Amino acid sequence: MVQSKLVKVLLAPFSLLYGLIMSLRDFFYRKGLLKSVEFNLPVISVGNLSVGGAGKTPHIEYIILLLRDYINIATLSRGYRRKTRGYLEVQPRMTVEEVGDEPLQFKRKFPDIMVTVSESRSFGIPQIVSLKPETQLILLDDAFQHRSVQPGLNILLTEFNHPFTRDYLLPSGRLREWRSGYERADIIVVSKCPPELSEAQRDAFIEEINPLPHQQLYFSYYRYFRPYYIFDGRYRARLEQDWDVLLISAIARTEYLTDYLSGQAGTIRSLEFEDHHYFTKSDMGDLKRAFDQLSSPKKIIITTEKDAMRMESHRQFLVEQRLPIFVLPVQVQFHFNQGAQFDEQIKNFLLNFKV
Repeated sequence: MVQSKLVKVLLAPFSLLYGLIMSLRDFFYRKGLLKSVEFNLPVISVGNLSVGGAGKTPHIEYIILLLRDYINIATLSRGYRRKTRGYLEVQPRMTVEEVGDEPLQFKRKFPDIMVTVSESRSFGIPQIVSLKPETQLILLDDAFQHRSVQPGLNILLTEFNHPFTRDYLLPSGRLREWRSGYERADIIVVSKCPPELSEAQRDAFIEEINPLPHQQLYFSYYRYFRPYYIFDGRYRARLEQDWDVLLISAIARTEYLTDYLSGQAGTIRSLEFEDHHYFTKSDMGDLKRAFDQLSSPKKIIITTEKDAMRMESHRQFLVEQRLPIFVLPVQVQFHFNQGAQFDEQIKNFLLNFKV
């Protein structure tokens, strides 16, 4: 703890310099020296102030599930850590190296919607409209800081255990801009809440965040479902207290996931990598050795949906070694019966949108 505080103190001057740059950028946008582009169709942005871990992907999937039966949806992501450049429309048979893990996950789960990647949101949106003019809604993934596009509805996520109100600017913290950036949000979602959340906890968060009059504040959590075999979703497992679990993950934070697994199984061993890590042959060898070291006759390997996208390139090895890797699916739920209110706000935005 002392060492962590010392590191933050040493990095504070760099955070201040970074903050000055972000303040200058914000000043340019407020004065019109840098301009945000608005489009004549609904655009919803889902993002966060901090680096990773807030649950953008499950919340975008929630909106897709809410609306896909009624309107034509397209998603636009930058395709973080992909090895290609420019605008691409994602196809199910593509790889994470081509389009990134999250866009590929969107396309595999929702093959009927248009999923795209582009470093430039202001370039990508016209491309979508040009190629698919019947598009009625664009969902921007992780675009809160990307001010070149002015969304019609701005959704900001912040983690229950790591809210932006207690964070610091990069590199001493994980904030990508000053905390005051939250003022641009129309909706704030406190994500990854405990499955049981008291009214006192809710009220404390409301007081801490202090939403502006135009902002709605929601509280969400994850509902996990039975894990399925990574290469055939028809086969599902049921975790029991006498099972040993080996968790392999490359996501920003794992504590929410490990807390859940701890209540579902016995021993939890974890192999953790940096967010969006490309798994190597060496990593797969480590996975095999770690799995073999589990002493229980009842043992299983669990991974996330996003990580499963990046493990596909090792399919032959995983199948040959008969490794029981199961993917844990997740869906967003809202506390205090706020789901209906959130749905209604999204629908009202679309119904009241004016060109």
